[in-house]
Order: sequence, then C-alpha cells, then structure tokens
Amino acid sequence: MSDIKVEGFKASEILAALAEVFDGYSEQEKKSQIKKTNGIFEMRVKNVEGKEAVWTIDLKTTGTVYKGEPKSKPNVIIMMSDETFQQLAEGKLDGQKAFMSGKLKTKGNMMFATKLDGILKAAKTKAKL
Repeated sequence: MSDIKVEGFKASEILAALAEVFDGYSEQEKKSQIKKTNGIFEMRVKNVEGKEAVWTIDLKTTGTVYKGEPKSKPNVIIMMSDETFQQLAEGKLDGQKAFMSGKLKTKGNMMFATKLDGILKAAKTKAKL
C-alpha cells in the first residue's frame, strides 16, 4: 500500500498502517467496522511546507483507506496539520480538544467526525502505530 504514502507527510505513514490493518481484517471484521462506522472521512492534511494532501477513509462501502478524494460524497471533511494528525493518532491529543482549539476543522457532519478517534484507537491496538 505504498501508494498511500506521500513524501513529507507523517500522516501518510499512519494512514498506510491503518490501510494495512483494514487489509488484515477478516471479511467479518470489515463488515462489523463498516456497520459500526457507516461513513466516509475525507482527510485534508497540511504539512510544514504548507502543501496539502488528501486521503479517504471509506468505512461505508469498501472498508479501505486510499490517497485522493472520496469516490462518493464524504460524511465529513476533516482539515488539520500533519502534526495534529500525528498527535491524534498517537493518542496525545483528543479530537474534541483539537477542534475546540482550532487545530482541527470540519465540514459536513461534525458529530460523525468524533468516530475518527475510535477508528484510530482500534487500528493502533492492532498495528501498534
């Protein structure tokens, strides 16, 4: 899944690991995760050079992570810095605190965005991100 990685983005390493976790799920685990989440996240991450990269976490149809914009309308678009995403994934920063402090912005279903924390935590325990 190296097509997920983007030079200069720590987030791409984390998302590539998340993709591997999803790939490792049995069909039953994948269906369960899709049923539980039932939505699509569009992640817009800016690195220190100010470049933006986009990834999609599809937990509505395919149970996959891929680089680029979603193939169908996302439930939420989450915009943040590479540093913020890394802190979220490592559990050093809470998603709601990041939102309240302006480090994370959303477009769309803000309540759906809260599900990202659970997905990152579940993947972290499986992959040791």
